[in-house]
Amino acid sequence: MDKKQLFHQFVAFTAAVHQVTHELTQNVKIDNITPVQYKILEYIKVSQPVTPTEISDCQHMSLPNTSRELRKLQERKFIEKISDTEDRRKHYVCLTEDGEKIMEEAFACIEDRFKQLIKHVSTNDLEDIHHALNILDEKFFNPKS
Repeated sequence: MDKKQLFHQFVAFTAAVHQVTHELTQNVKIDNITPVQYKILEYIKVSQPVTPTEISDCQHMSLPNTSRELRKLQERKFIEKISDTEDRRKHYVCLTEDGEKIMEEAFACIEDRFKQLIKHVSTNDLEDIHHALNILDEKFFNPKS
């Protein structure tokens, strides 16, 4: 296998993932939540508990901007900060019950769009997609070194 060709295939794949993600999440409306705040809530939902630094890194935001957005989300009672039991200077961010509720509503909308996207895909192809996603997850996204 030509590794350069594999790299270019991977770059094209990640670009396509970003495009599909944009299409699936575009115009998902949550009570006056900005797109930046939605992305933060989405990241927290799938990765919690997370630190503000992890959010900042993943969202390509400065830490001060991340902190400002987290403060707004905390004021709206969508997130809560939990202190680390061993290091009180460190804290984690999790969704509150209200935050979980709005993300479940958003994910339900996204799931409906996803189902439309795959409605003509055969059962065998769905199994192949499932298998391919498992391989990507195991070998690339979450490898166990």
